[in-house]
Amino acid sequence: MMAVSYSLCPQFLRVSSGARLCISSGGNNWDTHKKKTRHLVCASTQKPVKDFCIESKAQTLLDSVKWDDKGLAVAIAQNVDTGAILMQGFANRDAVLTTISSRKATFYSRSRSMLWTKGETSMNFINIHDIFLDCDRDSIIYLGKPDGPTCHTGSETCYYTSVFDLKELQQVEGNKLALTTLYSLESTISQRKAELAVEENGKSSWTKRLLKHNDLLCSKIREEAEELCKTLEENEDKSRTASEMADVLYHAMVLLAVKDVKIEDVMQVLRQRFSQSGIEEKRSRISES
Repeated sequence: MMAVSYSLCPQFLRVSSGARLCISSGGNNWDTHKKKTRHLVCASTQKPVKDFCIESKAQTLLDSVKWDDKGLAVAIAQNVDTGAILMQGFANRDAVLTTISSRKATFYSRSRSMLWTKGETSMNFINIHDIFLDCDRDSIIYLGKPDGPTCHTGSETCYYTSVFDLKELQQVEGNKLALTTLYSLESTISQRKAELAVEENGKSSWTKRLLKHNDLLCSKIREEAEELCKTLEENEDKSRTASEMADVLYHAMVLLAVKDVKIEDVMQVLRQRFSQSGIEEKRSRISES
């Protein structure tokens, strides 16, 4: 896969409000007057020069897309933190360029023959962090953060019907999302927490016991973290490390459920720290306290 590049305008370039900037086809000659240039961009204080550079580069990249005979390609929206596939639509060149400039997932409606931005009615926009093309250049991924449920049914994503459940004649739940392993675990823990409110006297599952007893939960997290460290200190094999890490994750996620914190919130914090050094991050937390 290849991402749309977000780099590239000279740091020294400045354009005043209302000026016209011509970018030469060679990419090295910046001129505000010559008519021989191929790309004309109007710059203003409302739109940073950097954005024009992105769009100019994107135009070149989009030339390589294998649009169908109607000028469309499949466009898939994916949650940047959970990895969940949110929805699938179609996009043309203008839809992708609009997505780049607005940072809101924009598609082309085949039934209405017009562009539409996800969330323009519901306000549940998908805020774009990156855009990827596949190796064959015939499909697009909008990687972003949704403001709310993506599906018109109110579901978090448009994918909640399991073919395997249908095949095995199981009762299909109306909101069984296509979840990856970590989020399936979170869903199960959340179910156990909900069951506590209506649970009658009887033997509780291990997860329910942890949910009800904070001291037990915290002691298990400390115990499992110690076991994980031992796999490094005592040079145990990789499978042992993976097993102990699984225990740490499980117990930590039960604690998150107790505190009503979503694993997605944790992933968002991690993503925001990608461009920040550990030292800077610690300093910022100290200054806030």
